[in-house]
Amino acid sequence: MTQPVYSYTMQQARAETLPSPGAPAATTEVVPTAPARDLQDPELYWNRELSWLDFNDRVLQLAEDDLLPLIERVKFLAIFVDNLDEFFMIRVAGLHDQVDARIDARGPDGLAPSATLASIAEMVSALDRRHSRAFERVIRPALAEHGISIIDCEQSVASADQIARHFRDQIFPVLTPLAIGHGRPFPYISNLSLSLIVRMRDPELDHEVIARVKVPKEVLPRFVEIATDTFVPLEDIIARHLDDLFPGMEIISYDLFRVTRDADFEISDEADDLLQAVEDELRRRRFGEVVRLEVGAGMDPVLRSRLVEWLGVAEAQVYDVEGLLDLSDLWQIAGLDGHPELRQAPWTPLTHPEFVPAPGRADEQPDVFAAMRAGPVLVHFPYHSFATSVERFVKQAAEDPGVLAIKMTVYRTSDDSALVPALIQAAENGKQAVCMVELKARFDERRNIRWSRALEEVGAHVVHGIPGLKTHAKAILVVRREREGVRHYVMIGTGNFHARTARLYEDFGLFTTDHELGQEVASLFNTLTGYGHPRRQRKILVAPDSLREPLLEEISRTIAAHQAGESTRIVMKMNSLVDQRCIEALYRASQAGVPIDLNVRGICCLRPGIEGVSETITVVSVVGRFLEHSRVYAFHRGEERRYYIGSADLMPRNLDDRVELVVPIERSELQAELDDTLDRCLADDTFGWTLEPDGHWHRREGNTRSVHRELMERTLVQVQSAAQLAQA
Repeated sequence: MTQPVYSYTMQQARAETLPSPGAPAATTEVVPTAPARDLQDPELYWNRELSWLDFNDRVLQLAEDDLLPLIERVKFLAIFVDNLDEFFMIRVAGLHDQVDARIDARGPDGLAPSATLASIAEMVSALDRRHSRAFERVIRPALAEHGISIIDCEQSVASADQIARHFRDQIFPVLTPLAIGHGRPFPYISNLSLSLIVRMRDPELDHEVIARVKVPKEVLPRFVEIATDTFVPLEDIIARHLDDLFPGMEIISYDLFRVTRDADFEISDEADDLLQAVEDELRRRRFGEVVRLEVGAGMDPVLRSRLVEWLGVAEAQVYDVEGLLDLSDLWQIAGLDGHPELRQAPWTPLTHPEFVPAPGRADEQPDVFAAMRAGPVLVHFPYHSFATSVERFVKQAAEDPGVLAIKMTVYRTSDDSALVPALIQAAENGKQAVCMVELKARFDERRNIRWSRALEEVGAHVVHGIPGLKTHAKAILVVRREREGVRHYVMIGTGNFHARTARLYEDFGLFTTDHELGQEVASLFNTLTGYGHPRRQRKILVAPDSLREPLLEEISRTIAAHQAGESTRIVMKMNSLVDQRCIEALYRASQAGVPIDLNVRGICCLRPGIEGVSETITVVSVVGRFLEHSRVYAFHRGEERRYYIGSADLMPRNLDDRVELVVPIERSELQAELDDTLDRCLADDTFGWTLEPDGHWHRREGNTRSVHRELMERTLVQVQSAAQLAQA
C-alpha cells in the first residue's frame, strides 16, 4: 500500500509548533511535505471490465427495486442479459485472446488479463444468482398475481391434449434432433442459441446415446401462450415431448445449455473491397471461439462433463444458472398489450418550440431552415421529437430546390428511419447526396450494408470510412443556395441518427448555421470522403488528431485560473471514463483545488475522494428510465464558460481509433440549458448512484429528484409556454 500524502506544508508545520507568548521554548520536529503522489500508481485506477460489471449491477438493482412498476423491472431483467451477452462476446473474448497469445496487456490498474478473467467469473456468478432469484422468487410470482403467468406444462390449466396438439402442429415440424456418437460428431452450436441436451438409453441395444435439440426461438415465440396472458416456455413443451422426438428410447436425463462465442473481428486495412471484407467476416463471426457456457444448475454431471469436453471450455467458463436460461426473451413479456398499471406513464417526445409551425399553419411541417437561420437550436432527446427535428431537417433538404448537397454520417440507424430514404430521394432529385456509412459498427453491419447498396443504386456517393478508424462522428451538413450566397446548415449530435433509440436514449443535437463551424464541418466531410490529414480547426474538435489535447488544454487553463484566484469548476457528462491521460489531468486539477463533478453512466476508472489526489472530485451515475448517452464537457473559469458536446467518450478507442466530432456551444442561453441538465443529473436521488473511494457504488436515497421526470416536466412547460406566447 502507498503511504498517505501529508497535507501540511513546511510553513504550516513551523507555524503550528511556535510556542505561545510566555510559554517555554520546546524542541519540535518539523513534518516534511510528502512527495507528490505518482499519478500512474495502479491503486488510483479501477479495472475497466470490473467497472463495467458494476454498471450492470446497477441495472440489476433496478430490476430488484420494488418501487418501480413491474413491467419496467421485467425490462431491466432483459437488459441485464443483453448487456452481459455483449460483454462476453467482445470484452471477455478479447481477454481470452490475450491470455491465449500470452500477451500481458495491462491497463492503468495493473491487473493481468488472467486475473481480470478470474475476477469477472466471480462477479458474474454472483450477479447471475441475484438475477435468477429476482426473476424466480420475485418477478415471476408478482406477474402471476397480476394475471401474467409463466408456468411449466405440469402447472398448465390447459389439457395435456391441447399442449400435445400445439407441439405436434406448431413445434415438432421445425425441430431437428441431432444424435451424437459414432459417425455423428458433436454439432456446431450457434452463438447465443438455447439447446436441450438429452441423455437416453436404447433398450434394444442396451447402450446410451446423447442428443442435442436446438430450441427454435428465432422462429417461434420463446413463451408459448396457451391461454390469455398464460405462457409456457418453449423448451418446457419440447422437453415434455422428448418421447415423440426419440421414439422407443428411455430418457435418462435432460437439461438446457447456452453458448456465447467470440463475436469481435478486425478488418484488414489492406482489404480492396471493404464491403465484401465485412460480409466475409460476418460469416466467420458465427464460428468464433466459445467464451461462455451456461448450463442448468442441476445438470446431470455426465452431460455437463461431455459438454465441457466437446465445446473445449475450461471449468471457469461454465456458469450454472438456476431457473430459466436466457431471460433476454423477457422482452416478449414486456411487450404484451394492456396492463397500463404495471408500466410507467408513457412519454411522447415533443416538437422543440423553435421547430413548431407558425400558428394557423399547424397542418404543415416545421420549417427547420428558418428556425436555424434565426439562431442555433439545441434539441434534447427523448424529450424533443427526433421526427420533427433531425428527420424533418433531412427530408426538408431533400425536397428543397435550393439545396445543392446533403452530407451525412451513419453509424447506427434503424430500418424504419426516414433519414436514408430521404437521402435516396435527394439523390433522385439530382442533389449531391453523400453518406459516410460505417460498415464496422458492431452488430449493425448487415443493416449498414443494406443501406449502402440502396444508396449506391440511386447514384449517391457512399464512402465506408478511413482505413484503420471507425467513423463515430454524428454530423449532417446541408449546403443551400440563397440570395446572399451559399449557406451551410449543420446538425451535430451526441448520439446515433436512430429513430428508435432516440425515444429511449438521452442525447443532445445542435442545429446551427454558424459560418465558421459550417466551413469546418464541410472540411471534415471532404477529409472523410477524400484523402488527407485533418488540420486542427478553430472551433470543432476532431479525433484522433485534435480532441484529447484540446480537452487537456481546457483542464490546464482551468487549473491556472484557479491558481490565479478565479472561481472554477469542471463538469463532464459521458458514458465512460477510461483514458489514463485524461484521468491524470483531472487528478492534477483536483490537487490544485478545482471542484470537479463527473456524471458517468457506465465505466469509470477514476477513483474519487482519494486524499491528496481526487478529494474535490465527485462521480455520479444515473441509470433509469432513459439511457443516459450524451457527452458534455464544461469548463468554468471566472466569467468565462466553455461548453462542448459531441460523440466521444474519454476512452482510448474514441480518442485514438475513431473519427469523433465535438463542437462548442457558445450561445449563453444554450449553455444555461446544459447547466440545468447537468445539475439535475448530479442531484438525482431516485436513479442516481455515487462512486465511493473504495469503489463501491452507493445508491442515493430520497426519491425527491429524478432528472428524467424533471426534464419531461420542464420540456412540457417550455412547449406549452411557447405555444401560449405564439398565440398571444
